[in-house]
Amino acid sequence: MLKRIMAHLVAGYPDAEGALAAARGLAEGGASYLEVQFPFSDPTADGPLIQEACDVALAGGFRVAGGFELVRRIRAATGLPVFVMSYANPVVVRGVQAFLGEAREAGAAGLIVPDLPVDADEGLFARGRALGLQIVPVAVPDTRPRRLSMMAGTGAGYLYAVLRRGITGEPTAIGEENLAFLGVLAGLGVRVLAGFGVRSRAQVLALAPRAHAVVVGSRFVEAVRAAAPGGPAAVRQAALEAIASLLQ
Repeated sequence: MLKRIMAHLVAGYPDAEGALAAARGLAEGGASYLEVQFPFSDPTADGPLIQEACDVALAGGFRVAGGFELVRRIRAATGLPVFVMSYANPVVVRGVQAFLGEAREAGAAGLIVPDLPVDADEGLFARGRALGLQIVPVAVPDTRPRRLSMMAGTGAGYLYAVLRRGITGEPTAIGEENLAFLGVLAGLGVRVLAGFGVRSRAQVLALAPRAHAVVVGSRFVEAVRAAAPGGPAAVRQAALEAIASLLQ
């Protein structure tokens, strides 16, 4: 069975060099995609681990320009497709067109902005498409068919499937409801990225046949936090081991 993981990391956490080291380790451990979250002070879906990581990065001086520089360095170091995850505020404050232009210049493959939905997106989807960027809509299990059709109608090549409502971090039970949800999404003709509360190899194995890639975040942030006192080399090794344990 082919298992792909989109590995989530926080830009600037535990610091600039540590974030790059984490990306290297995740790539070496078998990631197919990297999702780089730009920290924001008022998140809506992050659990305690990712909130803490974002707070540390912001306290350490994270700026959006530094996030794009990290994307550029990750692309050069790993060659993997990188998706920028951001909340709407930094995108809108910087200007949608400007943010997208910087993302493309940095080498990003696309963006995930969960609080800019397809019918209130400030032009994100159309402008992203014009620049050749993948703008990834976000769906939850109770998203209505009409909205799913709207998401597919944006021309997006990917769709992010949130496996349950709530915040990230706590393990998600993989059962009939979210597997049926993935079955519905399979009919939309897009590559489904399934995540939210995925922390174990068993979850990855259950989701892999039904998704293009499985998204894992808090598990890796936790590994980075534990290794951070040892510096970038320790972070790189911890990230490598954390993802390899899910793919073996």
